[in-house]
Amino acid sequence: MTAPTSAPDSASSAAPNILLIYTGGTIGMIEDAHTGALVPFDLSHLMENVPKIGRLGYHISHEQFNPPIDSSNMNPAHWKALATMIADAYDTYDAFVVLHGTDTMAYTASALSFMLKNLAKPVIITGSQLPIGEIREDGTENLITALQIAAARDASGAPRVQEVAISFGRHLWRGNRSTKVSSTNFGAFRSFNFPSLADMDLHITYHDKFLLHPEPSAAFKLEAAMDDAVGVIWLYPGITENVLRAQLENEQAKGFVLRTFGAGNAPTESWFTRALADAVKAGKLIVNVTQCPAGGVEEKRYATGDALAQAGVVSGYDMTCEAALTKMMHLFGQGLAAADVAQQMQVALAGELTRP
Repeated sequence: MTAPTSAPDSASSAAPNILLIYTGGTIGMIEDAHTGALVPFDLSHLMENVPKIGRLGYHISHEQFNPPIDSSNMNPAHWKALATMIADAYDTYDAFVVLHGTDTMAYTASALSFMLKNLAKPVIITGSQLPIGEIREDGTENLITALQIAAARDASGAPRVQEVAISFGRHLWRGNRSTKVSSTNFGAFRSFNFPSLADMDLHITYHDKFLLHPEPSAAFKLEAAMDDAVGVIWLYPGITENVLRAQLENEQAKGFVLRTFGAGNAPTESWFTRALADAVKAGKLIVNVTQCPAGGVEEKRYATGDALAQAGVVSGYDMTCEAALTKMMHLFGQGLAAADVAQQMQVALAGELTRP
């Protein structure tokens, strides 16, 4: 990581103090003259190509991953480094903008939402589908808008946004409710089970009733430990007992996100539920999350879903896979036993789920 440049003395000046963190991704890439491939560039490339940033009147410092990484290489160690970077600078800055590749942005946003406990400042994540250096691109608008959202204050002077959010295209989404839905569309992200936090057209319109606010007495706390001994099991027609058990019986794995059909349904064969029940009895946590982009798990709606519950599978309600997986990593990372993690998986820790 590089050290901040032009760091302010405090966060008390009239103009907001914002830390811009570049992890990598398309927004900061440039074409290699020899190969024609896009390769990461350093943050100065962004500042040179977006002179309008200076017209905002904000105090902006920056840090970056060294070297910047493609978001496909993002992992829990990078999340820990990013969360620690924010926590270390938390008292110095009013807000944080993270530049990130789109492919794993929703995973990073979800992870940060759990790691940055009692967050009372904006952490706005953005990126782009095309590099800022190109003639026609979306990165400039995304970056400027993210900075404006990070700087926004309510009538009392408090940050308008006090959570981890993804600003992309024309919408601001809760980070742990988001998922990438397009590899080409400038509106690459959606939140199917929770409304947008803000919409960006001629003006930025905030939907205040949907914004999170921490308990006034709760102090900000970094909980950076993540346990990656978890996995995802995607159900499909024709899955066999051998394939399923090979995943469930992995001795290193502590838990799984089970991607089921529809409202949380799965095969009714006895071998299937028996394999899940055996894994639960062996101390593994299994969380039921639907494959559908919208809606959630309704255990009692169909007999198949109810059979999963009887086997000890825990409902993930309307959580995204990204949120369920990173939440499980976070909870196991805190040293909790499987039974305690199971209980916490059904409680909204950072606005990531809605119980029916």
